[in-house]
Amino acid sequence: MNESNSVTDPKTRNAAIAAACIMLGFGFVAYWMPTLMLALGERSTLAAGVFAVVFVAGFFFVFWLRARKQHENDQP
Repeated sequence: MNESNSVTDPKTRNAAIAAACIMLGFGFVAYWMPTLMLALGERSTLAAGVFAVVFVAGFFFVFWLRARKQHENDQP
């Protein structure tokens, strides 16, 4: 009987660490987002809007890239 726990599996642990780092990075930027948006909004309302869209799209794009890379690594 295999007593390997999926939580302690190195692949699962590395994926969780990577996801946590990405979430912390985006969380840090999200924390400062209102300040950044106000600063950009003083110069250009369009720039502030573009920054918000790029931030949200970037969040999903990073996870999409990570999933794609993991899928490539899982191919035999």
